[in-house]
Amino acid sequence: MKRTFDTLEERLDYIEFRETLLYAKSPVDRVLFENELTEPEYKAIMDVMEDCRQKLANGENISNTSFEQAVYAVIPDDRHDYHMCEALAEAFAEEQRWEEVFPALYGDMAKYGG
Repeated sequence: MKRTFDTLEERLDYIEFRETLLYAKSPVDRVLFENELTEPEYKAIMDVMEDCRQKLANGENISNTSFEQAVYAVIPDDRHDYHMCEALAEAFAEEQRWEEVFPALYGDMAKYGG
């Protein structure tokens, strides 16, 4: 789905962010690029990851459903895809960022050995 922008500045910011992602080539950057996410959406997703980390630190349970809903809250409706959410959490773990979140969310799934 093609993104639309209210201003030329928003479009330019998006293009510049995508260019940065192309050259960085980290697991997270790849997921962001493939799913056409913006820098503000990326920052909001990092807040979601931090919130999950804090809940785990406080002994609270987190679920993949609540995580996915929190991610969906920061991205446009036409981009809701649980595979993307799972890929983001896994990519952050690969980069050793919020690495405790991925197994708490998806570790019990058979495809991850659970």
